[in-house]
Amino acid sequence: MSSELVETRIRILEASVRMLVEHGGRGVRMGDIAKETGISRQAVYLHFASRAELLNATTKYRDEILDLDRRLAPSRAAKCGVKRLALYIEFWGNYVPEIYGVAKALLLAKDTDDAAAAAWQDRMSAMRDGCRAAIETLHSDGKLAPVWTPKRATDALWTMLLLPNWENLTAECGWSTQQYVDWMQLMAEQIFVKD
Repeated sequence: MSSELVETRIRILEASVRMLVEHGGRGVRMGDIAKETGISRQAVYLHFASRAELLNATTKYRDEILDLDRRLAPSRAAKCGVKRLALYIEFWGNYVPEIYGVAKALLLAKDTDDAAAAAWQDRMSAMRDGCRAAIETLHSDGKLAPVWTPKRATDALWTMLLLPNWENLTAECGWSTQQYVDWMQLMAEQIFVKD
């Protein structure tokens, strides 16, 4: 891909991020993105065949800019399940504030917008995979509390970490990011780790 095409693609993705945050996920259409970037609507479609593809690419672009793989590396490299669980929660608790604007926009729009729903589902599936990996490592170590199956523990951890719960604890209850990380780690250890 030529540098001009790459530059145009990045302009489109950056405009998409900006507009998602500004408009709460609503009303961000391909034509709106074209107008915001000063390129034709056809040029936007040249880079992204559909709005769903654009929104998926936008969330992945945001992850790339925020260096998601580097941030996940400590959790992925953990030698034991207890440590992996704690490190995954630490990663998530510090990452959510940085993706909140785009995530909230998709969450608000997903019930009435199929493209936003697909992008939201893709990101929640990736987050769930992180929860599953932490729980399965805990289970492989023989440290998963016996009341849990790996699937049910994954379901519960994923639910604990969902955006609306983070939002309630930080925005409504006033928890700092560090308090969120500390308390979620403590709760997860008490709930999922065998004594």
